[in-house]
Amino acid sequence: MGVEAATFFDYMEPFLNYRKDIYGATDQTLKSNLIDLTLFQRFILNEQYPVIDGPSTMAFQYHLKNDRGNCGGSINRKTFTLKSYSHFLRLMDVPQADNLPFYDVLKIRQGYRNRPNALTRHQVGLLFKDIDRKTILGLRDYAVYALMYLAGLRVGEVHFLDLESIDLENHRITVIGKGNKTRQLHLTREMGQILAEYLAVRHFFHHSQKTTALFVSKKGNRLAIRTMEDNMKKLLPKADLITPFNVTCHTLRHSFASHLNDSDVDILVIQSLLGHSSPRSTEPYIHPSMEKVREAMEKLPGVLYVKQLIKEGVLNLKFQNNSPRRE
Repeated sequence: MGVEAATFFDYMEPFLNYRKDIYGATDQTLKSNLIDLTLFQRFILNEQYPVIDGPSTMAFQYHLKNDRGNCGGSINRKTFTLKSYSHFLRLMDVPQADNLPFYDVLKIRQGYRNRPNALTRHQVGLLFKDIDRKTILGLRDYAVYALMYLAGLRVGEVHFLDLESIDLENHRITVIGKGNKTRQLHLTREMGQILAEYLAVRHFFHHSQKTTALFVSKKGNRLAIRTMEDNMKKLLPKADLITPFNVTCHTLRHSFASHLNDSDVDILVIQSLLGHSSPRSTEPYIHPSMEKVREAMEKLPGVLYVKQLIKEGVLNLKFQNNSPRRE
C-alpha cells in the first residue's frame, strides 16, 4: 500500500524550499524538479490512480517511454526527482511513505538513448556567418553562441555568467555548472577577441550599468535562456542548414565535443572542458563524424588494395549508365 494520491502531492512546495535552502539547489534544478513532479501529478490525475504504488509508477514509465518518447536518461532523471521527493516525505513522516516504490525502480541503461547530434565545421561556419556583427544585438548573440561552440558552455551556464566571470587579461573564464560546480576555462585568442568586441558595446544596452550580468537583454535584464533559444530558432532559416535533426543551442556544445574528438583530444580533457563529473557522461558526446568514418574506411587494407589496382590499370571500373539495353 502506497501513499494516497491526494496526499502525495501536498508537499511539493516545502520539498523545493528544502532543496534550495539546505542543499543549495539552483533555480534551474528546482525548475526541472517542479516540471517532473507536475508531469507525474498530471499523469496520476488523468489516469485516476488513487494510490502512488508500484503499478502506477510502472505505468508512468511506460507513458514516458511510449507516449512521450523520452530516452533512458530523461526517464532516469524524472525517477530520481521522485526518489528525492519520496525521501523528503519519509522525513516528514507522511503515512505510508516508507512503502513508496521509487527506490525499487532500476536505473535504465542507455541502450535506447540517441547520440547527441552535431554540426559539421562547415555548417557551424554557415550559422555564425549569418549573425550580423554590425549591430549591437548581433555582437551580443555572436558572443553568446561562440561561448557554446568555442568553449562548450551549456545555455544555462552562459545565462549565469557575470562581468567578473571574464578575465581577458589572464585569458580565463569562470563558469558555474550543474550542481553549482565551478570550473575555470582557458579563453582562446579568438574567443577573447569576440568577448572584447561585445564588451565594447555592452554599455549601449538599456540599464546595463545596473546589472552584473555579462549578457544583457533589450530591457536591461540578464539575457534569458528562452531568448537565447528563440534567437537561435530565428537564425536557422537564414543559415539555410539542412540537417536530419533539430538544431538547438545545445547542438553547439555537442559540436564542440565532437570536433575536439575528431582532432584526437583525450576524452579526459573533453570531460574537463564540458564540466562532467565522470567520463561516462562524456562518452555519448564522443562519436566520430561522418568525415572521420570515411577517412577510417579509406584506410582499410581491402580498400587500399583495390585503389592500388585501379591506379596500376589492372582494374578498370565503370559505372553502369541508365541507357536502355538493346535486345
